[in-house]
Amino acid sequence: MFEADAASRKLGIELVELSPGHARMSMVVTEDMVNGYAITHGGYVFLLADTTFAMACNSHDDSAVAARCDIRYLRPTKAGDVLVADAVERARFGRNGLYDVSVTCRDELIAEFRGDSRTVAR
Repeated sequence: MFEADAASRKLGIELVELSPGHARMSMVVTEDMVNGYAITHGGYVFLLADTTFAMACNSHDDSAVAARCDIRYLRPTKAGDVLVADAVERARFGRNGLYDVSVTCRDELIAEFRGDSRTVAR
């Protein structure tokens, strides 16, 4: 799935680790990813978290998509920072899943993301 994700790969997102119900990915913040305050645009942080969520909820035999997700931004980052996202499966039931993603920079928590997945026919 990640091989076909042109948007994430174009932004330099790298898959670090993948196991059933878990994914870890990283991304270096570039000058093109900062806003007018010279901090990382929230959309890029969200995209990293969302991509990591997608990898975790597709780490099983079923294909899954996002049904709902939200994020809480806790600290800013800047160009040159390396963001690491860790997605953890909290529950799977029927066609549904619940996942939490923590985004860190230098082991400091910068955002928390929660996503609900729904399996779909291939």
